[in-house]
Amino acid sequence: MKRTAYLADLGSDHLDQRVTVQGWVARRRDLGKLIFIDLRDRSGILQIQIEPESPAFTEADRMRGESVAEFTGMLRLRPEAQRKAGNGAYELIADQAKLLSLAATPPFELSKGREVAEDIRLKYRYLDLRRPEMFEKLLLRSKVSAAITAFLTAEGFLNVETPLLTRSTPEGARDFLVPSRQTPGEFYALPQSPQLFKQLLMIAGVDRYFQLARCFRDEDLRADRQPDFTQLDIEMSFVDQEDILDLSERLLRHLFETVLNTELPSPFPRLTYQQAMDTYGSDKPDLRFQLPLVEVTDLFRDGAFTVFASVPSVKVLATGELTRKQIDELERVAKQNGAGGLTWLRREGEGFSGGISKFVGDFAAELIARTGVPPGGTLLFAAGEWKKVVTALGAVRNALRDLLSLAEEGFQVAWITDFPQLDYDEESGAWTYMHHPFTAPHSADLPLFGTERQGEIRAQAYDLVLNGFEIGGGSVRIHDPVVQQQMFGAIGFTPETANEQFGFFLDALSFGTPPHGGIAWGFDRLMMVMSGAASIREVIAFPKNNRGSDLMAQAPSAASEAQLSELGLQITPGK
Repeated sequence: MKRTAYLADLGSDHLDQRVTVQGWVARRRDLGKLIFIDLRDRSGILQIQIEPESPAFTEADRMRGESVAEFTGMLRLRPEAQRKAGNGAYELIADQAKLLSLAATPPFELSKGREVAEDIRLKYRYLDLRRPEMFEKLLLRSKVSAAITAFLTAEGFLNVETPLLTRSTPEGARDFLVPSRQTPGEFYALPQSPQLFKQLLMIAGVDRYFQLARCFRDEDLRADRQPDFTQLDIEMSFVDQEDILDLSERLLRHLFETVLNTELPSPFPRLTYQQAMDTYGSDKPDLRFQLPLVEVTDLFRDGAFTVFASVPSVKVLATGELTRKQIDELERVAKQNGAGGLTWLRREGEGFSGGISKFVGDFAAELIARTGVPPGGTLLFAAGEWKKVVTALGAVRNALRDLLSLAEEGFQVAWITDFPQLDYDEESGAWTYMHHPFTAPHSADLPLFGTERQGEIRAQAYDLVLNGFEIGGGSVRIHDPVVQQQMFGAIGFTPETANEQFGFFLDALSFGTPPHGGIAWGFDRLMMVMSGAASIREVIAFPKNNRGSDLMAQAPSAASEAQLSELGLQITPGK
């Protein structure tokens, strides 16, 4: 290449030598007739000085912000008082300059960064990515991807690609459908995950597979979700749950040590699903702060406060002093997450005031002892069916984390294990799967299929949680066709329905399937947490906004009549 080096790589070896540099004009300053230009490339910034008698002066005088330029000259040390760390100690005294591309005035100041509205930054994403803090996130992503590939290759894994055009199968979210031109009226689906294909690779004898897979889910968006996303997919044969958890722990520790120079615990802490929900109200608890849910059902049982007297569960959160406005906002959070309301008390000395204080006098001391609420602190209660109570208070717990800045710096990781195999859908009055229908149950729970206790069946399923985000999830898979049929029966699939949905996979299952299992990591979500970004949009080169739109490419967009006709499709107005 014509340039001598990236800007950040210029140093003492280049001092007092002629060098050529290329990049973007980040800043221009005119001091009388002396021109200073801060030149930026992907590695950093270097100050360029162009003196009035320099042959480069006329060309440099044409340069404006974000123009692309080339300079040649002598690399010198800056005056001692102006020297900065790294290559900030140097400047280039240019005697040659070339304007490679003149830039129009940018629609926003790149130096303003996050102060600029996100929609503007997304519309001009190629400009947003020029900001050093954005490039650092892409660099982190690249380093982690390379470290994953090196680690898993050394562990004997094969990197295998799976199809992007496949069959629509029920996996928990809506599919993105792609019409087939060659078979009008029929559709491909973009994969929500490579789930069936990676299991088929195990049946094929690949034994150890991984892939940084593109996945697609047509679902409502949020800060840690995109319609198209990247997933680290891993599958292994002849393993049990411990083998998969061990590999995942070693891989995650390797990534943090290699890329962030940060140590994670060994082994990772573990909580069962029941423990996580009961203690933190979430199956992805943020363990950077405490604030556990406390069980107090027995204190209110058959008591004077009739609202709590006979409900299945009463739980409480103890926190510091809160204003009434803050309590009202937390009650809104609780109601959004299924609670009927949020009852409260404020500790005054050895008793309580406000809220339901007149009903707790007989056991105030016990309430203080159990919760540890400080003087002036607040107790927040939810009551009702256990799942709704813990879920609502779990959301309130997270809201308190954000309101009071409770989370400590750093990373807290944990496994959540022993999820329920089945989930009861109250709307349909039927059982469905908690993860997917190919998750293996604990062998000791197999007799519970088809009984009134099948809701107690535990899955050999596990989630990897980091700072309150689920960054990975997987399971040991069903490899016995008989057990697979039991699972289908439990969720109401007739043999005909199962064959219609998964016939090709069930055929494969009958030809000798090894015990196998795996895990999928949300790669974008992991990058978000590792980089400290507030949204996965910050760690994806060209993301959609929170409405699923690509503001830069203006997608989705209408198809032409000719395209629709070729596909045999017609748009119905108002749909």
